[in-house]
Amino acid sequence: MSAVPEIVPISDLRQDAAGVIKRAAGSREPVFITQRGRATAVMVSAQVYDHTQHELEILRLLARGETEIEAGVGHDMDEVFAEARKLLDEA
Repeated sequence: MSAVPEIVPISDLRQDAAGVIKRAAGSREPVFITQRGRATAVMVSAQVYDHTQHELEILRLLARGETEIEAGVGHDMDEVFAEARKLLDEA
């Protein structure tokens, strides 16, 4: 993420929604939408959103695996690697 985030007041979004969307889609950076000087929403491109959701799912699986290890539940290593390859191929 860049040092200075892009901040767009909601009034500017209303006036130039297409331009703001175009900037968000053309950049891998979030656009922060403000209302009364406070951040109220964050806009990202669909590609960035999908990538973030994919990474979040991997983190959930890792957390679940850690919990299962602590509980003494295990999985076959080949199954784990097959599931990981499947997730990485979807990216």
